[in-house]
Amino acid sequence: MNDRMFDQIKEAADYIVTHLNVKPKIGMVLGTGLSNIASEIEDEVIIRYAAIPWFSHSTVASHKGEMVFGRLGEKDVVILAGRFHYYEGYTMQQVTFPVRVLKELGVETILISNAAGSVNAAYEAGDIVFLKDHINLMPENPLRGPNDERLGLRFPDMSDAYDKNLIEKAVEIANKNNIRCHQGVYVALQGPNLETPSEYNFINVIGGDLVGMSTVPEVLVARHCGMRVFGVSVVSNKCFPLSAIKETTHESVIAVANETEPKLAKIFKEIIQFID
Repeated sequence: MNDRMFDQIKEAADYIVTHLNVKPKIGMVLGTGLSNIASEIEDEVIIRYAAIPWFSHSTVASHKGEMVFGRLGEKDVVILAGRFHYYEGYTMQQVTFPVRVLKELGVETILISNAAGSVNAAYEAGDIVFLKDHINLMPENPLRGPNDERLGLRFPDMSDAYDKNLIEKAVEIANKNNIRCHQGVYVALQGPNLETPSEYNFINVIGGDLVGMSTVPEVLVARHCGMRVFGVSVVSNKCFPLSAIKETTHESVIAVANETEPKLAKIFKEIIQFID
């Protein structure tokens, strides 16, 4: 953590608030192929990442690269439509900087989504999985380095990283709407290559249900600064059993995510009504 981060967070947040007349307590991070949820925002205010001090620039084609404020249902929210990834060449501090800015803006609960490969034989492409835990296999940690106590504790506890009450409510919402869902463990690797069959098998053996290249750094930082976290994956491709593996492209991942997005949007719109 660089020694100027606190000041950079303040500078970014100060710029953003000059464009707003609301102070949302709910934030969302939208993953690959899932940014269209932002189009359902009412009374929207859009701020491009490129305009915000100290924000990086998303290089992934399917990520819009903008912060969207407004109302979703009956709640004020702020959406990060697109995220940064370690594989893009950014540091973990740059990857997670937007989450820290959300905290500075007053966000208390964050909903984080992603598209992920399934390493659980029971999961099919298009299924929705509520994250109950994760395994971090990334080579870097956003909390590494000197700790600024103004941002969070030196050793944040991760025994209850994903909010159980929100998971329970999400399952209830999915079942009510006949949306196929599961609860699972997300394994994070750095990417950008997709995994080999042996790696998929390894991830299954160690207890993973999903594999992806994001989310965990954001969760670590969100918990570090005291946010309540809800995580969800859209299964983009089936990777287990190994006989089910098919060649996967970024375009096919986006296609599955786009197709599933209305279901995820419904869950998000309903679950935020239960967040104070």
